[in-house]
Amino acid sequence: MEHPSYDAGIPAFGTGVLYAFLVTAAISLCLAVLAGTDRGPSAARFLRAARMSALGTCALIGLDVMLLLYGFLSHDFRIRYVAHYSDRSMPLHYLITALWGGQDGSLLWWTFLLSIYTSICVFTLRTRYKELAPWVIATLMGVVVFFGVIMSWAANPFSASFVGAPLEGEGLNPSLQNFYMAIHPPSLYVGFVGCAVPFAFAVAALITGRLGEEWTLAARRWVLFAWMFLSIGNVLGMLWAYEELGWGGFWAWDPVENAACLPWWTITAYLHSVMIQERRGILKVWNVALLLFSFFLTIFGTFLTRSGLISSVHSFAQSGIGIYFVWFMGFLAVLCIGLVVWRLPLLRKAAEIDALLSREAMFVANNWMLLGICVFIALATTWPKIAEWLWGERLTVGATFYNAWLAPVAIVLLLIMAVGVLTPWRKGSPDLLLKAFRGPLVAGLAAGIAHAVFGRAMGFPAVVNIPPIYDVVTPIKLFGATLGSVNVGRSIAWLDGHLPAVATGLVALNVAALAQEYWRGTRARMASKGESAPVALTRLVGKNRRRYGGYLSHLGFVLMMAGWVGAAYRQEAEAVLRPGESFRLGQYTMRYEGIDNLRDIHVRQTRAIINVTRNGSFFATLHPARFIYTSRPEQPTSEVAIAPRLGEDLYLTMNSVDPTTRVAHLKAFVNPLTLWIWIGAMVLVAGVIIAMWPEASKAAARATRARGGRPVPLAGQSALLLVAGLAGGAALLLTSPASAQNNHQTSADTNARQASPEERRVFEQLRCMCGDCPRESLSTCTCGFADGQRQRIRERLARGDSAATIIEQYVERYGSESLEVPPDRGANKGLYLVPVAVMIAGGAMGLRLVRRWARKPVPVTPAPAKAPAAEKVDSGEYDARINEELRGHDD
Repeated sequence: MEHPSYDAGIPAFGTGVLYAFLVTAAISLCLAVLAGTDRGPSAARFLRAARMSALGTCALIGLDVMLLLYGFLSHDFRIRYVAHYSDRSMPLHYLITALWGGQDGSLLWWTFLLSIYTSICVFTLRTRYKELAPWVIATLMGVVVFFGVIMSWAANPFSASFVGAPLEGEGLNPSLQNFYMAIHPPSLYVGFVGCAVPFAFAVAALITGRLGEEWTLAARRWVLFAWMFLSIGNVLGMLWAYEELGWGGFWAWDPVENAACLPWWTITAYLHSVMIQERRGILKVWNVALLLFSFFLTIFGTFLTRSGLISSVHSFAQSGIGIYFVWFMGFLAVLCIGLVVWRLPLLRKAAEIDALLSREAMFVANNWMLLGICVFIALATTWPKIAEWLWGERLTVGATFYNAWLAPVAIVLLLIMAVGVLTPWRKGSPDLLLKAFRGPLVAGLAAGIAHAVFGRAMGFPAVVNIPPIYDVVTPIKLFGATLGSVNVGRSIAWLDGHLPAVATGLVALNVAALAQEYWRGTRARMASKGESAPVALTRLVGKNRRRYGGYLSHLGFVLMMAGWVGAAYRQEAEAVLRPGESFRLGQYTMRYEGIDNLRDIHVRQTRAIINVTRNGSFFATLHPARFIYTSRPEQPTSEVAIAPRLGEDLYLTMNSVDPTTRVAHLKAFVNPLTLWIWIGAMVLVAGVIIAMWPEASKAAARATRARGGRPVPLAGQSALLLVAGLAGGAALLLTSPASAQNNHQTSADTNARQASPEERRVFEQLRCMCGDCPRESLSTCTCGFADGQRQRIRERLARGDSAATIIEQYVERYGSESLEVPPDRGANKGLYLVPVAVMIAGGAMGLRLVRRWARKPVPVTPAPAKAPAAEKVDSGEYDARINEELRGHDD
């Protein structure tokens, strides 16, 4: 294809624009610093110039994105990035997706999103937060400069091929040619990049010393917006992994998945602890540190993804940009620590809380758990590199390790969530606490007991048979006390096996607690305003959007937890079938009818035809398939078929098929309660939108004051929230429900291969070492090498070889990195001891702080002896507490 003369210089022109926005960003940074430091009349002129330079920078970045997109649409293979990630056969939507499908383009996309945030921020700061504005702009422009430097010197998306344009491009990786990859990276990037704005406000507050309520109010909706899209992005990533990778799960604790979720935990902690600062004026140091650390984690996550430091199905190739990120992270660490230490006198405040059993104390415990989870994930993710650098041992930390350790922690988090909702601010009388806890506790106990009694009949036994996951773990010494013959891994596996029934009770406890809060608030409004229940509920939420939006987000997370509990009951089976044969899994019988072939210029499809019956009645016809893309015929992909239901999902994948004999290797999963994960995600997003949505009266009043009495429409802010909410909700509503990931199987008929407990015990401890795939465990990997290893292990177990012997010989052949769980020996004990020590130390410190802050309890006047009067007083006290808490806490 001949390119017309007017675009002959796109690579050079794009590079020139890149250099131009780097220069204008640096100018805007300098002007903003001058505006912040100048106390004379020139400050206003410097600030206006900084704003204009920032907007000009954003326009140039947008131009660069349009140029790169045009390169993809016109198949301009002179640009190496375009040639590497596209070809002429790709449809339009995948050509657009390719824009962020590789390292160089994703960095430009990151910078483009940051430019959009910066433009909105510059616009909204024209009349508000004038003292903070120069430093906010300077901080954002500083981040733009960093990414501009990387693209200018190490990852230029417009670099041209030295040997000229090839006739055809290499095409986008088949695993990225998926609906969710068109929306998952942009959503996640919106969340990641969004953390830069609260970070900028925190830096501006530290530099100016304006550390009161001003900066937290300015950053509030930016934080919520970023957190919402981090949530959406991670959920869409789960769906991509589920539908594209074909292993039956949605979260494999891949290093890049972990990097993407790290800032989610810290921002969640901030959203809780900042409420204590707003009410009591305490925890200022902690809240500033959380926002600074959250942005640091976004840079750290980007570094892990793009430096080639770790092996991942998501990560980019080895590159030279890692050193840039290392220097930038070092600069951020020095800057943030220096600013916090400098402003400690302004941040510190003598703290007081009224009672240990109060919402303030529960939020401190909540922060302890969330930060503990974040530290654990970060340590386990980086441990293989730490082990390689410090003592030369190559290790892998797999999903088995994360699931075993984090399941008990998640249970504790569920308990703290429920108690936090039920406890009042400051303190409550014993009668008030009893009334608050009574109904939810009854609901939680009833659900847990029902699970224990009737669960097995319904396919949800109270105790699940989780195989020992740490056979390679030796007895350890914890803080000098020998545990003797106690095997830590077996103890954790035993605990995990008994958690599902407890989790069911805690899910019910949380749902009942949240429902009670809505009902109490509605009832209080009905009594005080004389409104009907629907009107009272609607106006209750409308007048207290932040509070009840937060409750709705809590409910969404609890529903997601219910879906994760269902993962403990996953069933799976695999079979090699000829047309006409069938195999069974649980209530489903799957009959393989044969294959059909479809082809277009983009992809060649081989689809299996599976007729499914459930309990003898026709259920569905499913078509798991193998896709071979014309641009990369050597990389076939598995396309799964899913039949979702509220109770469970049926998931089918075809690992291979012989086109001559039509013999197919099929694998099936039944994943209970998985749909509730996606329902919960939508509820969570809805709650965030409600919490963010501006109240018309207060916002209009603020806008009126800002313009000297002339009302200003809230089009900018409201439109941003509306578009975000619709985009997020639509993205989740369009998704196909996916499955969960864990380890429980039931019987299949004689045509199916069912892994015995002993086989599963081995499969889940060993990793695929073929060298081509991202080293998933043998229990989930779908490549030919993993299939062959599973077959050999079955044969050895059938001959009488022990699981321990098989594992030991596998490790001798492939090294310690072939283990899903690092051996508990030598320096690797740190991986087991450090998270426990951090959690214990953090809990002890939090408890000590809360006890130190707590005042001496004030005696409570006992209730009157008469039962009816006591009930009346108690109910009135509870409703009065509700009314007091609802009054004046939203803006």
